[in-house]
Amino acid sequence: MGTQNPSAPPRAQARVAGDKHPNRRPGTVHRTGGLQHDNTRHTARFTVIGNHLAQHRELSLLAIGLGTHLQSLPKGAPADIKSLAARFPEGATRIAAALRELEAHGYLRRERVRTPSGRIVTRTVSCNQPAAARHRAEPRETRQPCRESAPPGPREKRPRKPLPAVPRPAYSGPGLLRAATDLLADLRRHDPRLLLSARDTAHLAPGVAAWLEREATPAAVRHALTADLPPEGPHRPAALLAHRLADRLPPVPPVRPRPDAPPPVRHPLRTCEGCDRAFRAPHPGRCRDCRSDLREAP
Repeated sequence: MGTQNPSAPPRAQARVAGDKHPNRRPGTVHRTGGLQHDNTRHTARFTVIGNHLAQHRELSLLAIGLGTHLQSLPKGAPADIKSLAARFPEGATRIAAALRELEAHGYLRRERVRTPSGRIVTRTVSCNQPAAARHRAEPRETRQPCRESAPPGPREKRPRKPLPAVPRPAYSGPGLLRAATDLLADLRRHDPRLLLSARDTAHLAPGVAAWLEREATPAAVRHALTADLPPEGPHRPAALLAHRLADRLPPVPPVRPRPDAPPPVRHPLRTCEGCDRAFRAPHPGRCRDCRSDLREAP
């Protein structure tokens, strides 16, 4: 007679499925779709990217991708707008906007430094942890534990630095100012970095009108404003254009006679009847001095 197993169940039990499983927390749903990962551990040529950048709530997808690319570049690699536009299919305008997003959230810093040769260049600094960089930049006595810090309030807007003064035309009419405004609005077609606001355009238009008044052609004005720009682009395009309009203002053109004006009349030489002096006049008579003496005589 065989021994019986007292712990064996009297019959086979049905498998517990779904939410009734004892090891499953209540309220959880087993998902069979969605993203799946097939990961292999990297051993060379990889970059560690924080989720605070990869899953940023306020950055655009282009800014997240560009920030990831910048963190993967080696030290000294070119990171200006022109180099990035040559590397990626996005244009310079979209790349410049993405760089401004990264700069606003602390993932990028652009600093102007002077080289040993005296040249001023722009250095781009990619920061993989903006919060840690801000913590290092704060004075030690002002640092507070994170749990006691209050949520940041709205940032105060700094007052806008006024633009440099521009020259003014001697006689400004609506047609001249309209031509100057159209020329400034068209600069972005020649260089996307020279996209001006309506306020900046209104400030710069009299300066362009002064150039046009001095017989400078629109092509000459456009070349003076767009030639030899910094490789990384102007930090304040309107301020740079205002400086060029005042610094490179052409001189006033010489006065030229009108093409339809009659030639000057050259009278023949006459001999004065009072002093025998030679003078030019249409008819014989006395010179200017003799005529004055006759008028002053009692």
